[in-house]
Amino acid sequence: MDNNHIKALLIDGSPDAERLIREELKEVLFSNIDIEWADRLSEGLDIIRKREVDVILLDLSLPDSQGFNTFVKVHVHAPQIPIVVLSGNSDVLLAIKTVRAGAQDFLVKGELDAVAAVRAILYSIERQRAMNELHSMLLIDRITGLHNRSGLLTLAEQQMSISRREKKGLFIIFVDLNNMSLTGNTNGYNEGDNVLIETANILRKTFRTSDIIGRIDSDEFAVVPIGALNDTTSTMDARLLKNVQTFNTRNNNRFELSMKTGAVHYEPEETVSFEELLLLYYK
Repeated sequence: MDNNHIKALLIDGSPDAERLIREELKEVLFSNIDIEWADRLSEGLDIIRKREVDVILLDLSLPDSQGFNTFVKVHVHAPQIPIVVLSGNSDVLLAIKTVRAGAQDFLVKGELDAVAAVRAILYSIERQRAMNELHSMLLIDRITGLHNRSGLLTLAEQQMSISRREKKGLFIIFVDLNNMSLTGNTNGYNEGDNVLIETANILRKTFRTSDIIGRIDSDEFAVVPIGALNDTTSTMDARLLKNVQTFNTRNNNRFELSMKTGAVHYEPEETVSFEELLLLYYK
């Protein structure tokens, strides 16, 4: 986003609502908001994965998702994008619950005022920017730019909560670097940092932006692939191996990456935390 141009994604099942919002925002002379419309949650999530979005305007009642869970699903896929809920429901308790869960604002469609709507959009972007900066300081690993252990635990617990609510299991993929201590001792700590950075780059390339990727410890990483099934985890593992081999081939023998992977399946009826899953895997 620049100072004069905002890319907004409207996820709303009603063409009439989409047209009304566009018309009302046009009335505000100082607004320069381009709106892309999706009439289903699935379509909106696909746009989030593929294109840059500055703010999400979200109706909670969609053809393929209803109520508070609609917000949760979008927030999990786009935790760093501000979400302004545009609801036909004036339920105060729902509004409080949604804002507490991370929504930047909750506006009732029947009470929508164009100037107030634009103000809410602008303020939500600035508040989210400040939150993202704080998030980076507290939950991001300094070397790799991935989530640190605290960030990984926070997001993974959120995903496990969704898993329990929807009664769907999820996978956690573990990645351990081989000979990391040998690399650091032989070539110096800067080279060891480079190994971690290149590993992080390969993990980003292998997995989707919506997946949760974090560094657990010095040479240990974990990934929570959102919506992964058993057959897709093997595909991910093969893709990761291929990307490592490609890196080693093109690395001019500066150092060679070697890693082993493992996976744990979490069932929604289990009463374990993500921290306990880590302990069970590494015991």
